[in-house]
Amino acid sequence: MIQLDNVFKYYKTHGHRKVVLDHISLDFMAGRSYGILGVNGAGKSTMMRILGGTELPNSGRLRRNVRVSWPLGFSGGLHPKLTGRENVQFVARLYGENVRRVTNFVEDFAEIGAYIDVPIMTYSSGMAARLAFGLSIAIDFECYLIDEVTSVGDAHFARRCKEEFDKRKKKSDVIMISHSMGTLQEYCDRGIVLVGGRVHIFQNVDDAIELYKKLNA
Repeated sequence: MIQLDNVFKYYKTHGHRKVVLDHISLDFMAGRSYGILGVNGAGKSTMMRILGGTELPNSGRLRRNVRVSWPLGFSGGLHPKLTGRENVQFVARLYGENVRRVTNFVEDFAEIGAYIDVPIMTYSSGMAARLAFGLSIAIDFECYLIDEVTSVGDAHFARRCKEEFDKRKKKSDVIMISHSMGTLQEYCDRGIVLVGGRVHIFQNVDDAIELYKKLNA
C-alpha cells in the first residue's frame, strides 16, 4: 500500500502561494490500479512526483510498503556526464538487480546502438527517452508510476513498449496520469480526480472520467 497522510504542497510564484495539494490523505491499495485526472494545473504531476519520491511535500507524510518505480520513462535522474551504460549499471546496482541482465535488456530494448557508450548529455531527447523507458521496465516493481507517457518513439518502438508494459501489468499495480480516457479504462479500475487541491475518489474509473468531463465542459 502507498499512503498519503495529510500531505500539503504549495509553490511560491511572484510573491503568491499557490496551494496544489491541500492536506490530502489517501490510500492506494495493493491489487488496484488508479487513474489520476484533473484539469491542467490541478496538481496531478506534483502528486506523481511525491509518490515517486522525487519531490517532498511541505508537510505531511508519504508511506510506502511496496517497491514503487520512478515515473515511467523519466530521464531526469540520469547523470548527463555518464554514458548510457554507466547510468544503467548504476541504477541496477542501486536497486540490487543483476547488472548484466539489466544492461543487456536496456541495450537491446532502447535500440540506440553505439550511443549506449556515449555520455547522456549528447543524446537527443528521443534517445534519452528510449534509454529511460527501457531502464524503467528492466527493473521489476510492485507499482509503476506513469505520467502521461506509455510509449515513445516510432510505431515499432511504441508497440514494443506496450508489449513489455502489458507483461508487467499482469503482476504489478499502476498509478497513471493520462488525458486518454481509453488508456485509463484499459489500465485502471479506480479513479481519483483532483479539484482545487482536494481529491475525489471513485471505486470505478468510469465515474471519475464522468466528473472529469463535467469539469472540462
